[in-house]
Amino acid sequence: MSTPMQFGSQTEASNMCGVTLMNTPIGRVVADVMGAKDDVALVEYPSMIRVDGRKLLEFDYAELTDALGQPFDGSVFEEISSTHYGRMVHLDDRTLLFANPEDAAEYIGFDLSAHG
Repeated sequence: MSTPMQFGSQTEASNMCGVTLMNTPIGRVVADVMGAKDDVALVEYPSMIRVDGRKLLEFDYAELTDALGQPFDGSVFEEISSTHYGRMVHLDDRTLLFANPEDAAEYIGFDLSAHG
């Protein structure tokens, strides 16, 4: 009788979401703004910065514009970011990352009601 292999991974939801930013002057400021928020952690590498959040990450363009002293919008976000995990929703004034796809349902038109 064999025993199941254990790879050390967890099978339950992490309730986390995140994005990797390029470690550029703009990426650095965005990471600093996000890292000052509750339930947000930064992990820094030489060429990138991981921004990880619990349940929801909100990149508010007005807040980031103020911090940078220059316009920040979805195109700048796309330019400085690479990989992400969680459901990403781009709006005119912010980008949201949700840990749980159900939390993004109203933004993506997903019907959560059960149909039989």
